Amino acid sequence: MIRSIVYLTLLVYGSLTLQLVNSQETTNYWSQFRGIDGTGIAKSNARPPIEFEASSQAVWETAIPGTGWSSPVYTGNKVWLTTSITSAASPDEIAAKLKGDRLAQIKTVASSVELHAICVDINNGNIIHDVILHEIKSPEPINPMNSYASPTPAIKDGKVIFHFGNYGTWCVDESTGEVIWNRQFVVKHSVGPGSSPIIFNDKVIIVCDGTDLQYIVAVELNTGKDVWKTDRPPIRASDGEYRKAYCTPIIIDVDGIKQAVIPGAQWVAGYNPDTGQELWRADHGAGFSITPMPAYQSGLVVFSTGYMKSSLVAVDPTGRGDITETGIIWRSQPKKAPNMPSLIGRNGKIYAISDRGILRVLEAATGKMLNEKRINGNFSSSPLLAGDNLYLSSREGLMTVVTCSTDLSKIATNKFESSLMASPIVVGDDLLVRTEKKLMRISDEKK
Repeated sequence: MIRSIVYLTLLVYGSLTLQLVNSQETTNYWSQFRGIDGTGIAKSNARPPIEFEASSQAVWETAIPGTGWSSPVYTGNKVWLTTSITSAASPDEIAAKLKGDRLAQIKTVASSVELHAICVDINNGNIIHDVILHEIKSPEPINPMNSYASPTPAIKDGKVIFHFGNYGTWCVDESTGEVIWNRQFVVKHSVGPGSSPIIFNDKVIIVCDGTDLQYIVAVELNTGKDVWKTDRPPIRASDGEYRKAYCTPIIIDVDGIKQAVIPGAQWVAGYNPDTGQELWRADHGAGFSITPMPAYQSGLVVFSTGYMKSSLVAVDPTGRGDITETGIIWRSQPKKAPNMPSLIGRNGKIYAISDRGILRVLEAATGKMLNEKRINGNFSSSPLLAGDNLYLSSREGLMTVVTCSTDLSKIATNKFESSLMASPIVVGDDLLVRTEKKLMRISDEKK
């Protein structure tokens, strides 16, 4: 009965609680993973290229050394991204590192790795800074689908935050490239780092959902000093592999109260980003290794439950305490939900692309599936919404553009020279795309 009342209330008043903390409508930068508000939606007047020849329409393209799946971010004329340069491990090193590891068949080993922060001029593609932040001897093995530089940086007030999981977090001066502070929050990621830092007001929020420990921390942007630390809810699974997660927080505004919403293994929870106080939690089941950022639409937080059988779940974030019984509004069938790509929410709809290329559009308030379409390729990067179009980037190097209309009409398929693992962003009316080897700025007309 309570759930029905909540549901009807959402249908009538959901649109009134759609406000996010910030809006990219008033910004000329893309300052953290999926933009300043975490939605993956460009400004409404942005009109990036739809059908293009990547090499011939590149304003510039810059080779990026090493391997990294972090997305680019920028303010002013500076683009920042991370990369990792590894040295090959010997057969003896590989055998020693993987001995007794039951996930050995899905892991790769490096002898050492350098962690780099790279700054590129947004106008001409020249490298302004290449900062070696750390060299790690005998790093932990990772999944070959991951990298040692997967979390996306975050920028605010002339400071750039670089997070490399348990290997460390650095704050760098945007102008000089000098390190201001660094911290280390150690957990066992098992297959490498994933969660990106976000900046809320004067705080950097970092999610540490390891196989051993699960907690969230906030540190001062200017100094790196501790502000708060909050443990995640207790998890039923005793096996650490079913306790890990890699999600990036989304900040939402619910009736004038800010919340940091973070899905994790078994639980999704909302926190006060100023104090770290847990506001609510909901038990979504046995899902783990959750990576996609949620979407906030029609007054509901919609998220993926991760492995093994991923579903989409919608939660009403207005409750307090354990809201499992009253706050879970709907759940999709356990198939075709994404394990890695994040969700897009707009105009009362949720758009989700699965790792295997099933694109679905659902009604946010009810979970009703409005359409689905198969898109060629396999997907790790998160979709970008610009204008009325979705940009979907595959590991095969294809960027497919489809309309946001219910029929999901395909407009174009654009080919790149190598894999697309990082999520593309918009600079004015141009696309900024990181491929496996390059960073490219693509325009409708080559300048």
